[in-house]
Amino acid sequence: MQDRAKHKLCRRLGACIWGKAKCPSARRPYPAGQHGKTSKNKLSTFGELLLQKQRLKVYYGLSEKQLHLTFVDAKKGKTQTDQKLLNLLEFRLDAATYRSGLAPTIHAARQFVVHRHILVDGKIVDRPSYRLRPGQVFSINVEKDPAIATVAKNANCEVPAYLEVDKENCKVKVIREPLLEENPTGVEIMRVVEFYAR
Repeated sequence: MQDRAKHKLCRRLGACIWGKAKCPSARRPYPAGQHGKTSKNKLSTFGELLLQKQRLKVYYGLSEKQLHLTFVDAKKGKTQTDQKLLNLLEFRLDAATYRSGLAPTIHAARQFVVHRHILVDGKIVDRPSYRLRPGQVFSINVEKDPAIATVAKNANCEVPAYLEVDKENCKVKVIREPLLEENPTGVEIMRVVEFYAR
């Protein structure tokens, strides 16, 4: 029931954020309401930028404040802002846990982290926003959480090339930073940068 409620957001945003076949937006690709099917309103430039930002926010399960602070961090340094924004989002501990297949959804990944089921370099980390670095290893505490480990071992998902997964031991090593073309969200990151920079 909770998953169904979360997927209502997809319908509002015009596409399934997580790429699920049973999402309401796949069955009814038009806005909700009496005039949803016949609505022909074209989005303004601002509306398009806002839509991209909202999709990114929902994909990572962030609040407006969290995403804005991440953008502020992404502006620092010499790296391209869109590239750095993707890196910062993908290297959040909850996002990496989800992307590696250790958790079935981004929401489950956050719960695993907060409930102290995830180890980073052998130590418990309970902050979903913890930022991983290349070379670090994160894992499920298999001895303490055998049920969660079993779910992770049976997960079937496409793991990005910058993560190396040891499924048997429920361990993941961060190999390198993600490339912009490896963006999993379907969102144009530069449009989000434009939204905040306007």
